[in-house]
Formats: sequence, structure tokens, C-alpha cells
Amino acid sequence: MSLTAAGAISEHTVPSEKTLSTSDRSFGSKGNEEGVLSDERDIATNVISVDDDASLNPWTIRAFFIGLGLSAFGGVLAEIYYFKPQTVTVSLMFLAVVSYILGVSMETFIPRRGLLRYLNPGPFNKKENAFIIIMASASAKSALGTEVLAVQRLYYNITPNAVISVFLLFSSQLLGYGIGGMMRGILLYPSKMLYPGVLPLLSMFDALYEGGMAARKKLRVFSMVLAAIFFWELFPEWIFPLLTGFSIFCLAAPNNATVSRVFDGSNGNEGLGLLSICFDWQYISGLVNPMVIPLKAQFSNLLGYIFCTVVFVAVYYNNVWKAQNFPFLSQLLFYENGTQYDQMLILNSNYEVDPTLLAEQGLPYYSSTWVVYLLTQNLASSPNGLGATFTHLLLWNRGDICSAWTWMNVSGIKNIWANFDWKFWQADGMRKQDVDDDDIDPHYKQMLKYPDAPNSWYFVVFLLAFVVALVVLYKTDSTLPWWGFLISLLLATISLLFLGALAAITGLTFTIQTFGQMIGGYVQTGSPVANMYFVLYGYNSVFQAQLLLRDLKIAQYAKLPPRAAFTAQIIGTLLGAILNYVMMNSIIDNQREILLSVQGTNIWSGQQPQMYNSQAIGWGGLSHELFSAGQRYQWVPWAYVLGLFVPVPFWVIHRYWPKLRADYLYTPIIAYITGYLFNGINSSSLCYFAVAFLSQWWLRTRHPGWFAKYNYIVGAALDGGTQVMVFILSFAVQGAGGTSHPFPTWWGAQTGGNYDHCLMLN
Repeated sequence: MSLTAAGAISEHTVPSEKTLSTSDRSFGSKGNEEGVLSDERDIATNVISVDDDASLNPWTIRAFFIGLGLSAFGGVLAEIYYFKPQTVTVSLMFLAVVSYILGVSMETFIPRRGLLRYLNPGPFNKKENAFIIIMASASAKSALGTEVLAVQRLYYNITPNAVISVFLLFSSQLLGYGIGGMMRGILLYPSKMLYPGVLPLLSMFDALYEGGMAARKKLRVFSMVLAAIFFWELFPEWIFPLLTGFSIFCLAAPNNATVSRVFDGSNGNEGLGLLSICFDWQYISGLVNPMVIPLKAQFSNLLGYIFCTVVFVAVYYNNVWKAQNFPFLSQLLFYENGTQYDQMLILNSNYEVDPTLLAEQGLPYYSSTWVVYLLTQNLASSPNGLGATFTHLLLWNRGDICSAWTWMNVSGIKNIWANFDWKFWQADGMRKQDVDDDDIDPHYKQMLKYPDAPNSWYFVVFLLAFVVALVVLYKTDSTLPWWGFLISLLLATISLLFLGALAAITGLTFTIQTFGQMIGGYVQTGSPVANMYFVLYGYNSVFQAQLLLRDLKIAQYAKLPPRAAFTAQIIGTLLGAILNYVMMNSIIDNQREILLSVQGTNIWSGQQPQMYNSQAIGWGGLSHELFSAGQRYQWVPWAYVLGLFVPVPFWVIHRYWPKLRADYLYTPIIAYITGYLFNGINSSSLCYFAVAFLSQWWLRTRHPGWFAKYNYIVGAALDGGTQVMVFILSFAVQGAGGTSHPFPTWWGAQTGGNYDHCLMLN
């Protein structure tokens, strides 16, 4: 299980700049003496190098060669992970270190004569590395458009034209870039826009280019750990899948349904995995590596996990929302008798809900644990909504919120408008600012010497994506009218102004997916397909804009010229979208029945398209019938309102009784994690917290020197070795590109049931 957390960087202790040796400047520590910088801005200006060597050239064939190769790897792997039973992301730290190793290897072994000299123009430099990272990270995301296309293929028997599908992905990925790019002056350049989530990456990045014995030792450790985990993953992923989740309770009571619901976790959508032991780093790390989130944030995660186990069991065994009629964990729609709901029987030829057909079939049901998840993510709204998070930030981070909006005045808006150059083809990109102004971020000040990618470039990207999107909407039978598309973009733009600023300052990444589904459902009722496209262009535009701004901040910290960053971002995004589409079709062609099943396997799962489809039917087709006041699931939208009050008692307790340390409780995370075990493989929770405790308490407090030098390098190596092996096995034996070849059945690879020998429920 992977858990998100807030304030990841602010909790790291970092050394005093005066006593920090160059070999130990990474990751915020120096030997056994630790000091605490006051905030992330101090970290950005005192720990990450501000120096720039303008002679370093990122525009090399070597940079494009490695960048395109890693982009292809990341784009394919991201789409494979989309169809896994637990959501996993491609590690940015891994891409950074691997690109460094590949670049240095080409520098060392390729001769600098003849045609090969173009692949080795000289020493591999920091700006080439940053160029590669940005290109690869832009590609290494599963485009949300593939989710829409997958749902249409799996549940509507619609297969849009290949060319139209690719342009759908292009437009949905680039609209957010256009919007976010035009907001750089607000959400990127000010020094208060810190993007603390990238600071460990840049700290490691600086360390790799310091040279000397310290850097060589770190790379040696990285290589050894990567090789070890690479070969180890062959066992839990193929030879010995019982290692995914070893449960003594399942072995003791293999035919007990209650034991299976509570303790089983080795297979998707089976149980909560309580006290299971997981030896598969793919699932231990997942979305967030436990070695990078500080213990204070992990404490909130742990409380949420405990509450989740209790709430899920209580809801199911008290038969809330007729829970016992349906699978314990599922994201599908059901009839009241527990059979799977046939949504096509309530839709007319335009894929809109027909009231007469709906009356014949009856309203669908969700599994109760899925309803708890919907309720808690709205209640907490971190990272998927708006309730408790805003109240928490207003109470605890009021100053940050105010500083994020200092630009919002008449003079600030006039300045933004005055600097917009409509003649993009003539823009030289040079920015006119006072370099002696103390308020200018020192990293940004170094970037003023390079031509910028002006706002007009991003406006052209937005305009092209906008036109393509309108054409696609009417060529794919989306049922979303042009005015609905405009509302989705307006929602995205307004949301980015708020959530982008908060994410840049606090490190919390916000999304509006469920909120967008709710708005889209009430804007255009009875149209589930239209709801999917509304969310695609509304929510995904915010997500892509935040990714763009994050990567541009990496470029700013690494002193990569803005036009190089723009080029890398666009190329990586377009290549990734194409590869996402190809892999999506290949996996659906070869694993269709598994993707449509409730449980899936420990290799493939359709949980992501199942969730997206169920939400589209619920919000887009039946919002009034299921979620309005007085209806079956009315408390799901009401949770947005209730969430506003969740943090207040904890803030009051801390204000009047500070010794109780209620400030250690991040209420949005506690509430959100209370619904987190609703899907996938859940056997990794115990090991996740064990690794977090080992790294963030024992190593950090007992061995701070080792922690400072190697903690993040080891974490990146574990992610990297695992992801390379998963990539190879997906094609070699797991059926990503054709027939699967499971390991012969034995006690540790029980293919006819759950791998941990618990009773199979679904």
C-alpha cells in the first residue's frame, strides 16, 4: 500500500550551510550534527546549489538519445502499471540516477571520433541530465485519455478510430500545459512557489555532480542495491508469488471467509491484508516510497490505516448499504441481488440514460467499502477533493495561503498583461527584470540570462489543443457539447489558480477528479460518456498543468534553459501518449476477461477503468437518483461540507493544550486513508510502515550521516531495479504483449486460488 503525505520536506533536518561539506550537501544532513532550517525556502537557497555554468550545453544528440529511450521505457511502464492491481508510479528519482549512469557510461565507453563523436561530445553534464529527466518524466505517466478509451472499449463496445484516439490524448495532455504555462509568473517564478516535493531530487542531483570519492561511493551503493532488488523481484513477481503477501492467519484458517476479508491481501480486491508480510517492493513502495516521507506524516497515515480497517469491517458486518449482498471490495456496479449490473440495458443509442429502461432494471448499487472510500475522500479531500484540506490549511497555513495570492491586485494583473507578447514568432524570450532586486528568487535570477519560452508559445499550445479537442469531441460520440467543454476548462483554470498555488507552497498535490465528476453530472445529467470527457478535460488539465510547473521548477533549480525544458516536455508528452495508446490496446486485447472481473489477478487488474466507469455511471448518469438529498448515497456529496469542520477540534486542542501535540495529526490524510484499502493488493501495509520507521526514525536519528548520504539513493535503487524487472516480466511471461506464461503451480504459486492460501471470495 502506498500512502501520500503532506509536509514531506519541511520535516527533514538539514545542516547549517557554514559547516556543510561539499560531499555531504545532499539530502539535508551532515554527519551527526544536525540543524533545522526554518522553511523550504531556506532549503532551496542554502542546500540546493544556486551556481550556474552557462557553458554547459543541454542540446546534444546524446541527451536526445537517452531522453527518447527513457521516455519510451517510462511511457510503456506507466501504462502497464495502470492495469496493475495496485496503483504504482514510475520513480522520478530512478529516472534521474539511471539517466546519469547511462550518460556517464556513454561518455566513458564511446569514442570521440568519427560519427560516434555525436553520441559523446564530451563530459556528460548536469543540464543534459535535467533535459533527459524532464522528457522522461513527461512520458512516464498514464494519460487519463487512455482511461476513457479503455472504458469505452471494455464497457461500451466502442473502439474510436486510432488517429482520433491519438489526437484525443494529445489534446487532453497539452491543454493543461497551455493553461499552466501561461500562469508561470504566478505559480512558478515567485520564490514562495517552492515545490518542496522536488527538493530531495535536486539535492541528490547536485551530489551526483560533485565528483570525488563521495559520489563514486553513492553510485556503487546504488548499483549494488539495484542489481540485488532486480534479481529478487523475479521471485514475488513470478516464481514465488506467495511472497506478495504471507499471512499466518490464512495458512491457519484457509477456508474461513472472515479471515479472508480481514487478513487476505495477496490478490486484488480480496481483503485488507491485516498483519500480512509483503516481500514485493513494487507494492511496498507503490505511489510513494516510504523512505522519503517523514515520521510525523507517517503517523497520520498509520492512524488512517487503523481506522480504515475498523470502519470497513464495521460497515460490512453491520450490513450498511446492504453490504453483504456484494463483494467485500469492488469498484463495479451491482443489482440488489449481488449480480453485476449491465449498464448497457439502461442506455439508449446515444449512450444516455433512458428513464423507462432504468425503471425496468432498477438503480445500481456500489459495494459498501467503495462508498466509504467515496465518502472519506470527499470528507478529507486529500488528494482528491476540497473539504478538510482547505480548513486545515486555513487554520495551520494561513500565512502561506495569503502569500500565494499576493499577485492578485490591479498592478499585478496589469503587469502580467503587459508582459504578454502576442507576436510569439518574434519573441526573443529575454525578460526585463531588476537582477539586483532582493525579492527575486536566486535560482530564477540565474535563469534571466537565458531566452524564455514566452507565454505566447504556451498560448499557441493551448489554442491548438483546444481546436483539436473540439474536433475530437464530435468525432468520438462523446455526447459532451461544446458548452460543457468550455465549463470543464473554466473549472480547470479556476482550480489551478487555487490548488496550484497551494501545491507549490505546501507540497500537497491536489486533484479535482471526484469534484469534477459531481459538477459534470449535475451540469449534464443522464450522460455517463459525456461525464468521462468532462472530467478528462477538466481534471486532467489541472493535473497536467501541475506536472508542467513541477518540471519547470526542476529546470529552474538545475539551471536548464527554459526553451530546452519546453522542448523536452512537449516531446516526452507526445511520445508517451502514443506509447500509452499502443500498450492500452495490447493489454486489453490480451487480458480483456481479467480486466472485466471483480478480482483480477495479482498481475493484471481492471480496477482503474472499473472505478472510472462506475463514477461516470453514478455521477454522469444517475447523480440525482443516487446522490441527491434523500437518496441512497446522499452522504457522499454532503461529506464535502462535513469535511470543512473535521480539522477544527484538533486545532482547538493544539491551541489550548499544545503539549498534546495535536499538530502531529494531519486530519485530511487521516480521513482520506480511512477509505484507502478499498481496492487492489493490500498485503504491503505492515511492511510499508516498518520500512518507514526503519528509515525515518532509526536511520535518521541513530545514523544521520548514513541517512544523509544513502537513504534516497537506496530508495531510488529499490524503485529502479523493481521497475526494470516488472517491465521485462510484463512482456516476457505476464502477457502484456501476447500469451502469458505463469510459473508452474506449486505451494508458493497457487494459480487456482489466492496466493496466500486464504479462501477465494469473488
